[in-house]
Amino acid sequence: MTESNLSFVGRLSVAVGSFFAILGDSTLAANVRRLREGTLAPIAAPVPASAPVSAPVSAPQPAPVVAPAPAPAIEEASPDAALQLLGLLQRNARFIDFVEEDIASYSDFEIGAAARLVHDGCRTTLREHFTIRHVRDEAEGSRITIPDGFDATAVRLTGNVVGKAPFNGSIAHRGWRAVEVKLPKLIKSHDVTVIAPAEVEL
Repeated sequence: MTESNLSFVGRLSVAVGSFFAILGDSTLAANVRRLREGTLAPIAAPVPASAPVSAPVSAPQPAPVVAPAPAPAIEEASPDAALQLLGLLQRNARFIDFVEEDIASYSDFEIGAAARLVHDGCRTTLREHFTIRHVRDEAEGSRITIPDGFDATAVRLTGNVVGKAPFNGSIAHRGWRAVEVKLPKLIKSHDVTVIAPAEVEL
């Protein structure tokens, strides 16, 4: 049996149910009245007030990731300047001859005399081609404070190194720094690996 062709018992059931529903719901009663009067659009039931929707709690933003400092670039040093310096020391001080000589059979006097000549030649070479200054101006033995963030290439800590900077200590060596280098210019055809040419006496 379709909804449009209800039996008497079905219509009675709907009527009794509607009777109590209309008594308890004023909006439903108004809608039934409008339908009976021929008005097709019923009054919409009031929408129950919903609880205020709180703004979504945003998730805590992750702390910005700090990129690690890039590792210092390591470059291969050209041996040309070192070989050139060795050539100058050999030419002016016979440096390689002295170092390669077996001095075990020589007396301290003989070694001292040779060392003096090598010393004079090395000193002349350094002063001619380099300007060298001390890293620290204080006298050796002076008490100084090494601050945080010091240049570890210019200051080397020795002894009982414990904790963090600042450090207090005494200068054992003032260090050396080359502030100017004046090596001779070379032509492209020059072979710097030949530190000293072989000598042939005719």
